[in-house]
Amino acid sequence: MEINDHAYTSTTYDKVSPVVFTYKMSTKEVEDLVKLRVSNKYLFSGKRNTSMWAWRAILKHMGLHHKMTHSQASKKWENLKKRYKGLKYPSDGMKGIPDVWPYFNLMDDAMEGRLEGNAPIIKAFPTNGEFPSISKPKKRKISVVVNSPPLANEPEIEVSLNGDEDEEALEEGSQEIDCAMLEMEQGRDMMDSGRRVMEREKRVMEREEQVVERERQVLQRERAALDREVAALDRDRASLERERATMEREKAVMERERALVEKDRDGVRRDRLALEREKVRLDRLSTTKERTEEVPEDSSEANDSVLVDRKEHFLNLFEKLIENF
Repeated sequence: MEINDHAYTSTTYDKVSPVVFTYKMSTKEVEDLVKLRVSNKYLFSGKRNTSMWAWRAILKHMGLHHKMTHSQASKKWENLKKRYKGLKYPSDGMKGIPDVWPYFNLMDDAMEGRLEGNAPIIKAFPTNGEFPSISKPKKRKISVVVNSPPLANEPEIEVSLNGDEDEEALEEGSQEIDCAMLEMEQGRDMMDSGRRVMEREKRVMEREEQVVERERQVLQRERAALDREVAALDRDRASLERERATMEREKAVMERERALVEKDRDGVRRDRLALEREKVRLDRLSTTKERTEEVPEDSSEANDSVLVDRKEHFLNLFEKLIENF
């Protein structure tokens, strides 16, 4: 079933479905249209049929929903943008004259975002459910001659009549377009979700890289501390080795000195034994002398010479003993 462009209104124009009017907007209406379009750009999300319902809401707010269709409003906006871009960025070899066009400053403010918030925020309808698809029959323009004189303050109109195209073919084409748009919308949603997932994974990877970098820095600091401790232990070990070598040398010196002392002790012990034997011998000699005092004088002289020799030998031994000490 064909859905007329003005089906959302309740006017007498709905009864004349074959006729579409082209309304000529005033300067004030153009300004309001531009401001409303910029301030309510959130309505034009790019999803299916959102542009249609957004333009209908804007026309309803302006009170032009009896006079214009959403496609005419959209075309008016696109023409304004095209004219603005042509004057703002003229092609090579051409010179734009912005002052000639009265809407240049208005569109410049709109494109630069300076008009946001200068118009009320409106709400597109319907509020629930999927936007319905609309099949649009082709139209051909014909000229109409009106004999009655034009009334004052009436808008200029153009009259377009429907052609004789097959309605079933139009509906099939509309359904195919709707299916293609739905597939494109689903593909776009999948791409958006995939991009969001990739962005989340990228943020997670960045955080993990930061954590790994911090852990690597901590490990480097700990490794440097361990290296310093190992170097200190090596120094302590080298110092202990030097002290151990010194102690070994001192021990060897002490062993040599001990051997010398033992050797000297053995020499002293031998000398003592020799002295003790000499003492015993001298004691025996003195005893023998006392017994032989009564012997004739000749024999006493001989004994005296023997005693002198023995005393000299004893003194020599005693001097040697003293030298050893």
